[in-house]
Amino acid sequence: MSSREQILANIKKNQPPLVSLPAATQSTTSGLPDERVHKFVTVLQAIGGQVVPVNSWDAIAAYVSKQFPPPARTINLVQELANDHPLAVLENDPHQLESVTLALLKGHFAVAENGAVWITDTRLGDRALPFICEHLALIVHADAIVPTMHDAYERIAGEAPYEFGTFIAGPSKTADIEQSLVLGAHGAKTLTLFLLSGN
Repeated sequence: MSSREQILANIKKNQPPLVSLPAATQSTTSGLPDERVHKFVTVLQAIGGQVVPVNSWDAIAAYVSKQFPPPARTINLVQELANDHPLAVLENDPHQLESVTLALLKGHFAVAENGAVWITDTRLGDRALPFICEHLALIVHADAIVPTMHDAYERIAGEAPYEFGTFIAGPSKTADIEQSLVLGAHGAKTLTLFLLSGN
């Protein structure tokens, strides 16, 4: 027996015993809508995001116009805001995303336990857009918040097929070994989440 075979045989006979996977843990966030919203807002603010509760699409349009007046370059991919902020037509040209001040996108749903928003290529236009813009604004309906990632993956499994999807939680963040937190180092400097109640 060669030394290689001897090493592999020793590794094979010294495997740890098989252990079954643990059962999924129960969420500490209940299924009550108010509790899910509260948990989501608390977590998202803790990780650097800003939550703006709104009751209408007009309120979102007014906020964006006030906070990002011209010459800010806004890319809007939300049909409901098209009257105030024209819909962008994105082509497969990465240079088109250069110098984007604000990207307006509509998330499919959000997750209370980690403040993440699920969005797919059907609403992204270009998968680089939420990460290359200077500021990111996401819109999520208040009744579209699930308690946990387990619930999120169950919901994703029931949705229409997609080519690309991602969870986005807060603005870009990084920290060094001394734990100096820097926001916006590798992507959007800010994340504003419009939490929409009503239609």
